[in-house]
Amino acid sequence: MSKITPFLWFDDNLDEAIKFYTSVFKNSKLLFEVKYGDAGPGPKGTTMTATFELEGQKLMALNGGPMFKFTEAISLFVNCDNQEEIDYYWESLSAGGSKSQCGWLKDKFGLSWQIVPANLIQLLHNNDPQKANNVMLAMLKMSKLDIAVLEQAGK
Repeated sequence: MSKITPFLWFDDNLDEAIKFYTSVFKNSKLLFEVKYGDAGPGPKGTTMTATFELEGQKLMALNGGPMFKFTEAISLFVNCDNQEEIDYYWESLSAGGSKSQCGWLKDKFGLSWQIVPANLIQLLHNNDPQKANNVMLAMLKMSKLDIAVLEQAGK
């Protein structure tokens, strides 16, 4: 296991979340899970924690109950090689959730995601400050990011 692994708190719907995420990300799998026992606090035999992998990124999660909710203060960043990937992840992850600005969305569990082209950082860090500014201005007008429009703005 890596030294640092994101750990997510779900409201008793961890099994549903893992099925959803592993259906969206093709290179994914459930690695292991731990069930609640006699000591609880969850019902015996239900999933307490699980470790799963999405595109090589390990995540751990807890069926913790309704005490804590996700906020936009943390998000998962998905680098996309082309517009087809952006479109796929944008639509898949936002199903039942909500779409926001600049490539951000919330999935049906309330977890925030950023769906971005892999070259976005390069476009925003252009040596020509005007071109970088043009990319930023274009991005600020978007909900789902459009690679062709961003690249054109950076020319």
